[in-house]
Amino acid sequence: MRIGNLAGRAVLAVPGGALDVNRASGGRLPATLSGLFERWDELRALAADPPAAEVVPVDESRLGPPCPDPRQVFAIGLNYRDHAAEADFAVPDSPTVFPKYVSSFAGAHGVVVLSGDTVDWEVELVAVIGKQAHHVPAAEAWSHVAGLAVGQDLSDRTVQMSGPAPQFGLGKSFPGFSPFGPWLVTPDELDDPDDLELGCSVNGEQVQKGRTSDLVFPIPELVARLSRIVTLYPGDVIFTGTPAGVGLARSPRWFLKPGDELTSYVRGVGEMRHVMSAQPA
Repeated sequence: MRIGNLAGRAVLAVPGGALDVNRASGGRLPATLSGLFERWDELRALAADPPAAEVVPVDESRLGPPCPDPRQVFAIGLNYRDHAAEADFAVPDSPTVFPKYVSSFAGAHGVVVLSGDTVDWEVELVAVIGKQAHHVPAAEAWSHVAGLAVGQDLSDRTVQMSGPAPQFGLGKSFPGFSPFGPWLVTPDELDDPDDLELGCSVNGEQVQKGRTSDLVFPIPELVARLSRIVTLYPGDVIFTGTPAGVGLARSPRWFLKPGDELTSYVRGVGEMRHVMSAQPA
């Protein structure tokens, strides 16, 4: 299944367009994605036999973040060996975890207002929890994942590196700095959800390309390790880390500027496009 957020309402991608889940179910199913996790089997039944009269065209540029109101947002740093190397860090022996904030969420298309002149790109695969998880072993972790999306962990490097200790959460949480989407794609839609190509380009020039099979801690291991400490709730969002190619590690350094178009993708999951804008005068 592919589930989206259209003007705050859950929609289901079907041949020829999309269904408004609540309306297509005759009001039986909730209108928002956060209410659907407990009704997942009913949602699958609707997807398997959609009422054709309810199908409407959908413009992906109008879709918001597919899970806009999680209780918790986790981001994982240094989760690709090549990115750890370019950042001059050792590969971690446990996940490097920091928070992102919901106020930074945005859809997969739109304009991002730059916070300054050191904003960097970081394409990521995003996982959304579908079933409560605590002390879940890695072998069972995929059954607790509702779906996957394309994400960007945009980063103001000046803010991130300020202070006596890095401010990862704040530097990566300006408005619009955590876009993800366009759809939440269930793992069974993918040939191998543990091995997906991801990348991004700036103005058509590819700057990142990697495979999720190179994650130091793949999604099942992240769910297992996080759930040993915290309870993961349906709708919680995990930004799983970025491969090599960020602007900070380049010589000379390369950061986003007004007018740049940032295109991000995960093969089989989707694509995002964002145009950078200067702050209003």
